[in-house]
Amino acid sequence: MPQPLSADVVRGASVLISGAARGMGELYARRAVAAGATSVALWDIDEVAATALAAELAASGVDVRAYRVDVSQLEDIRRAADLVRADLGVPDVLINNAGIVRGAPFWEHDPERDIEATMRINTLAAMWLTREFLPEMIADRAREKRILNIASAAGTLANPNMSVYAASKWAMIGWSDSLRLELRRNGHRHIAVTTFCPSYVSTGMFEGARGPLMTPIMTPRQATAAAWNGMRRGAPFVLRPWTVKFAMALRGVLPTRGWDVVADKVFHVYSSMDHFTGRRR
Repeated sequence: MPQPLSADVVRGASVLISGAARGMGELYARRAVAAGATSVALWDIDEVAATALAAELAASGVDVRAYRVDVSQLEDIRRAADLVRADLGVPDVLINNAGIVRGAPFWEHDPERDIEATMRINTLAAMWLTREFLPEMIADRAREKRILNIASAAGTLANPNMSVYAASKWAMIGWSDSLRLELRRNGHRHIAVTTFCPSYVSTGMFEGARGPLMTPIMTPRQATAAAWNGMRRGAPFVLRPWTVKFAMALRGVLPTRGWDVVADKVFHVYSSMDHFTGRRR
């Protein structure tokens, strides 16, 4: 069961956010500052944007620092983690937000630029980053800890033109919720893990994609508000909008080919990526 909403989870906490320079990552950073965090570490490969955001947020009096980090590289994560330890200490709240998307039939994906990069950034980076700090988070029982992992509704249902992205998010969900159970089973209940599975969010990453039937494309503010509130109260999962959970349940009771017809012809899930263009590189 989710823990009661605690206003003190973020107040006085040290927060680390990956993919923090813009989009949902920026909004998480702004929420952390507004909620009374003591320090916020902004990780992003775009050093200029991260530094500008850090300077703006630091004007409020919070210790906000930017770090250029390529989260697709384990050694870069280790290097940046050591810097954060020295500058701000071990994070109390960890938000694994960094992600990329490549939308195309699987055979059109480049093995390194698309397949490997997606798996590294969307899945391995969250595992590497969490593993870097988790032993210290476990050892420190002085306050509640939070880990928020940004997955996707794409990790709950197969969808054409999303094979590699979906694979990365399926892996994220399996790892994230298994981690939640491991922590609980081993008595580390001061750490709550939340897995966020949103449908399409209008950050620019999914430019051209169309929401399935009864599934509006969420704004970044709507998405981050849902994830943030779920993280604060320690909810295991946050799924938005409601059709994400409904589709999971329907997929579970229908035979595969029956679900294929419903998903394709009724809800138009399978055509939602037909006009995908994505953010310009």
